[in-house]
Amino acid sequence: MTDIQEAEAPHNNFDTILVLDFGSQTSHLILRRLRSLKVYAEMLPCNTNIAELPFKPKGIVFSGGPSSVYDKDAPHVDPAVFDLGVPILGICYGCQELAWRTDASNVAGGTIREYGHADVNIHNSGNAHTDKLFAGLGDSMHAYMSHFDKLVKLPSGFVVVASTANSEFAGIAHESKPIYGVQFHPELEHTPRGTEILRNFAIDICGAQDSWVMKDFIQKEIVRIRHLVGETAQVIGAVSGGVDSTVAAKLMKEAIGDRFHAILVDNGVMRLNECEQVKETLEEHLGINLTVVDGAELFLSRLKGVNEPEKKRKIIGGTFIDLFQQEAIRIEKEAENTPNAGPVTWFLQGTLYPDVIESVSYKGPSATIKTHHNVGGLPETLKLKLIEPLREMFKDEVRKFGQEMGIHRDLVMRHPFPGPGIAIRILGEVTPERVRIARAADHIFISEIRAAGVYDEMSQAYVAISNDRAVGVQGDARVYGYIAILRAVKTLDFMSAEPYDFDFALLKRISTRIVNEVDGIARVTYDITSKPPGTIEME
Repeated sequence: MTDIQEAEAPHNNFDTILVLDFGSQTSHLILRRLRSLKVYAEMLPCNTNIAELPFKPKGIVFSGGPSSVYDKDAPHVDPAVFDLGVPILGICYGCQELAWRTDASNVAGGTIREYGHADVNIHNSGNAHTDKLFAGLGDSMHAYMSHFDKLVKLPSGFVVVASTANSEFAGIAHESKPIYGVQFHPELEHTPRGTEILRNFAIDICGAQDSWVMKDFIQKEIVRIRHLVGETAQVIGAVSGGVDSTVAAKLMKEAIGDRFHAILVDNGVMRLNECEQVKETLEEHLGINLTVVDGAELFLSRLKGVNEPEKKRKIIGGTFIDLFQQEAIRIEKEAENTPNAGPVTWFLQGTLYPDVIESVSYKGPSATIKTHHNVGGLPETLKLKLIEPLREMFKDEVRKFGQEMGIHRDLVMRHPFPGPGIAIRILGEVTPERVRIARAADHIFISEIRAAGVYDEMSQAYVAISNDRAVGVQGDARVYGYIAILRAVKTLDFMSAEPYDFDFALLKRISTRIVNEVDGIARVTYDITSKPPGTIEME
């Protein structure tokens, strides 16, 4: 990071809570909950060298994690974290880390499993310091547990502030230092009052100012981008019409004007009329410099015969880069005779936090769920530097960001559409015929839920096409067609999701239309799998 980048970094302009990640799939939700309180938070790996921290946080949270603290290769924090003199909150594994560092025998595991709902008893002692974490929560609360280890002894210097039937040390507080631990997960929606605990920690214990507001971030990010890009360099960026790439493109347009070149690749697996709609939105309504590249034939030829989901994603990601590289060369040549137009130096992506956590495994922590085409850096053949202004944000933050910049609500609230498009909603081989079927069925599905007025009640909805076929009867004749899978979920942060509770009459109407109007589909099903254990997309 350059001196300019560091000077403009949010942690130098807002009180910041640092989350040290031990590999939990929900670590980012701690940040999300803190930011919902208008407290800025950043995350670093648990083994970060504290001496190299570029800022002093107001407080530190140790996340949960999949390891056991007593394992040989278990991740641990730099002991120097305790010398910073700032409050610390340990969550699940993080709580066990606090206890283990005092005495390894404080933690035991292997047979002590507790998953799901738990009733937490709060121990109000009358001591203002030790009671501070649970202040205002009464005598009990509901919480979500997910652990196979637990504290079996109270660490020296600590007192019990909460317990459950299974975990007698479900909440601990140091008698004199601002160090706290909880066995449950306050960051999850399944702990209804968890945000209040995080507020007590961040604002009342750490003294962080709740000053993190989107409008301030927008102005600071525009200044940061201008410093970073300079006065002549040009930027190219991928756009899809989704909220992430649109907001990123609008931000870049505000920062550097026509030196930003948005590129929409028609990959042959877009939704019905998608490219036309995106072109109208970005060019006419937002004034963004846009080029549409026809790559449909190239994409589909490279996907021919490919069935494995990860291989499809990598092919699509690689093909995107190939086409972007060609466009970068073209734009740079055109700029040679244009005054004040420098070389194409930067590549913009609308990467978000959920993309990052599902694609990047920290050393010792979370498992990779799937590869996102827009995460993990750029190939060496693309001689551009990556700029990702939304990388630290969640979807709902990006939507607020977009509204603050004046982007129309219908566009800001549009459901996400993955970079690999319909290709990852077609199970098995992607062929022109199966793309036609998926595109037509999806158009009917989205049109019906819009007409029913429930589009905004769900966070994402689409139709996938199974690799299997089923027998049906149409017009007194036997047909053998594909199975259309309807998918609709509700979520705040896309880290977890629940299926949308459809009115059954609406589902039947959607099913009838798809089977009657889309040649090649014999049956329609509705996927009610939550995330986890499923993912929101099919592949």
